[in-house]
Amino acid sequence: MRRLTVPSLLDAAQNSRDSILSDIISLVETETYSADLAALERGLAHLRALVVHRLGEPAKAVMDDGGSYGSVLRMTYRGTGPGHVLIIGHYDTVWPTGTLATWPITRRTDAVGREIVTGPGIFDMKAGLVQGIWALKLIREQGVEHPTVTYLFNGDEEIGSRASRPIIEAAAAEADAVLVLEPTFDGALKTGRKGVGIFTVTATGVEAHAGLNPTAGANAIHALAEFIAAARRIEDLARGTSVNVGLISGGSGTNVAAGLAVAEIDIRIESIEEMERVDHEFDAIEISDPRVAIKIAHYWNRPPMALTAASARLLGLVRSVALGLGRKLETASVGGGSDANFVSALNIPVLCGMGAVGDGAHARNEYIYTDEIPSFTALTAGTLQRLANGLPGTIQPVSTPTGLSDAVKQS
Repeated sequence: MRRLTVPSLLDAAQNSRDSILSDIISLVETETYSADLAALERGLAHLRALVVHRLGEPAKAVMDDGGSYGSVLRMTYRGTGPGHVLIIGHYDTVWPTGTLATWPITRRTDAVGREIVTGPGIFDMKAGLVQGIWALKLIREQGVEHPTVTYLFNGDEEIGSRASRPIIEAAAAEADAVLVLEPTFDGALKTGRKGVGIFTVTATGVEAHAGLNPTAGANAIHALAEFIAAARRIEDLARGTSVNVGLISGGSGTNVAAGLAVAEIDIRIESIEEMERVDHEFDAIEISDPRVAIKIAHYWNRPPMALTAASARLLGLVRSVALGLGRKLETASVGGGSDANFVSALNIPVLCGMGAVGDGAHARNEYIYTDEIPSFTALTAGTLQRLANGLPGTIQPVSTPTGLSDAVKQS
């Protein structure tokens, strides 16, 4: 097998740009809302057909039923070298089925003359999925040495990867390196991500007529409001910790002291120490009415992700590929979580954000720059070539750190 120069891979990607974009648009046209299982099934079938169309039948394919979540598909293509790379991408989006009817895919130039394409899910992360498929296609077509590649497509990332997490962790443990094709941060890779907690706080009070006997009731909404005010004081942005109350519900009527009230709270952290502090301080909150019972479900969905020594070696390799493309590759730490968080916690080399260049994730104007499609496709292709024999050196994966299991703690 020969080794192809990175500029040659870029030329090949440039020549295929229209076909790559066509595949991206076809995926966007197949809506895949996280909460619509029928749509997810159709979308995954379309994605599988696209992979087979571009790469042929895989050496091995495994479908894991996601139950009430989207299914997980793993497709493995044998390499010419002993290396093994896992490429992760989610096919679900935050956009409800039918969004395309009011937001059609649009191709136009922006204010500075760059071509962009907008559409629900195009940036996060259907463009990245296609770029990852084409990266392997390009190097295989040209007889370039490459590792075994396993694609893992999951349909529940946007809602926490509850079904796919153990599958991701098991697949990552078998790989030398993991690439997550989430969108870039303005062209930068994401080497740091916050951990994510979703706490459910339930207040149970005593119902009573608000007018006839106002002192007989113990209002759960009042108590929950008191709790929320205390919880907001736990936020410490200087430490990278945010506390956001995103959903509240409760009560049965304006003239009834509420017997039940519930709040859903999003928490972001940058360290395990902050996770422990937040757990402790939430449990220490006291409210003034002892008749109201407070129950807290601590659910830590994703551990924080930092640039580990294992991932730093992978980053160095990818940066050398980028230099061959004539670009200096930057990195960024972001507040959102991804499936890369799980892999990083296992001390397995992982990089996130090797997908599309654009903006507007989860926003009505999300878009990609079409002129960046070839360079990031070539970046992934060049990285696969460099990993044909695995990542130099040996790093042992570890078990999931204590306190980071995907579990709910009640208090």
